[in-house]
Amino acid sequence: MQTQHIPVMLAEVLKFLQPETGGHYVDGTLGGGGHTAALLAQSAPLGKVLGIDTDALALERVRARLVDEVRQSRLLLVQGNYSEMARIVAQANFAPVQGIVLDLGFSSDQMEDPERGFSFSVDGPLDMRLNQAQEVSAEDLVNTSSEQELANIFWRYGDENRARQIAWRIIRARERGPIMRTTQLAQLAAAGVPYKPGMIHPATRVFQALRIAVNAELQHLEAVLPQLLEILLANAASDSSGEGGGRMVIISFHSLEDRLVKGFMRREASDCVCPPGIPVCMCQHRARLRLLTTKPVTPTNEEIAANPRARSAKLRAAETLIGL
Repeated sequence: MQTQHIPVMLAEVLKFLQPETGGHYVDGTLGGGGHTAALLAQSAPLGKVLGIDTDALALERVRARLVDEVRQSRLLLVQGNYSEMARIVAQANFAPVQGIVLDLGFSSDQMEDPERGFSFSVDGPLDMRLNQAQEVSAEDLVNTSSEQELANIFWRYGDENRARQIAWRIIRARERGPIMRTTQLAQLAAAGVPYKPGMIHPATRVFQALRIAVNAELQHLEAVLPQLLEILLANAASDSSGEGGGRMVIISFHSLEDRLVKGFMRREASDCVCPPGIPVCMCQHRARLRLLTTKPVTPTNEEIAANPRARSAKLRAAETLIGL
């Protein structure tokens, strides 16, 4: 299945990454390849991009779309999780790296393929795995988790106020047989809630929470953040021109993701991270980042009108300090 994927906040990504010819850039969440294609175009003719994705189907779509860049060795595609970015970059001998982009959303190809199970708008298997080789799917979680475990998933990852009620309803439904289809779960999640076209569907947060849980998205984000800094600092250390500050751009779509990114960037942009109330700094922490966005950048009204899936996006950017 092929859809027209629209990269989110593309102009802003390019503005903050400032790609230039000869530069090396990492797209840790390749998806539909929109950001990667733009980075290749902006850094032509010598720039290179390392595209990483855990989804083998996404990699094949981009390989077919950007076949010339792959053939020219300007685009290197690797299947893997971005939480292992430092290892992937090292094994690919892809250095130095001037910029990294992470788009934590999902591509249209993934969302609109009913066989992937990400969407409740069409019937499909209750899957939600980005990596099809992964053992645990959304169906497994829904049919084996306890009522309390399900409620915790819906509340923690989806901010779902009806978490306990929905979990109770799922447990009762499981007594009649396993829940295996997206429409089954959507009906259970939306039961008793008025809905009109144009409103946020009442199953939205439940599907979001399960997707985050199935793919361990928050754990992977926590793991990769310090790696982004180390990869970019290695670039600064190898640059004798005095212009070696590497840049990172991260687009999140959920308050929990944005909170992790904001906390990391602010901490690494501070000279002291001691708890409040300590009269003398004891941590010896020194700033290694400079914030390029003091507040998150959000999509324009025009972009949201053209691509409604961009409405919840928040972009944060930072660059490494030189001379550390």
